[in-house]
Amino acid sequence: MPTPTSTPPVPVEFAAALQSIRTAKSRSELVITEIPAPGQLAPHAVALAADVHPVRHGDDSDLGTGRFILLYDPDEPEAWGGPFRIVCFAQAPLETDIGLDPFLADVAWSWLVDALDARDARYTAASGTATKIISTGFGELAKQGDGAQIELRASWSPLESDIAAHVEGWGELLCMLAGLPPAGEGVSLLTRRTPRG
Repeated sequence: MPTPTSTPPVPVEFAAALQSIRTAKSRSELVITEIPAPGQLAPHAVALAADVHPVRHGDDSDLGTGRFILLYDPDEPEAWGGPFRIVCFAQAPLETDIGLDPFLADVAWSWLVDALDARDARYTAASGTATKIISTGFGELAKQGDGAQIELRASWSPLESDIAAHVEGWGELLCMLAGLPPAGEGVSLLTRRTPRG
């Protein structure tokens, strides 16, 4: 008879990180929800999705959308430089002339670094890419005209289990990519997205 499997206990350090994420402050323009985390990147993970208002719940925003994943591996992979690794994604549409700016990718990366630094988020081993996408519609899509968007994919290793500042910095980046000016801090509750069944 097979032995029933049980869920391994959540390590104390990862539990502290989860608690700090749930206390993170975010701008009122963001809807942040917890989503299923990828299961093969680390023994423990949590993932968040965010959309910039206005947006219907469950749809990607026309203003900007993003994902934030916290990975935890007590074996501390060498490339991480510690037990935690954050992977994030942020995307926003742009006016075509802004998308053509040769410095746009540099600006997007600097906004992430500045947002983390402004919140005293301690980290190491940051890496990422900023991608500008320029599109032109043809045929049935010709009436949409030209378009542009910016995508930022980044990862870094937080130096502590207090992850709130990292979540707040990612949220600020998403709002800035969506064209919102830097703003004072508001508070939004992180809600769990319930699966449709």
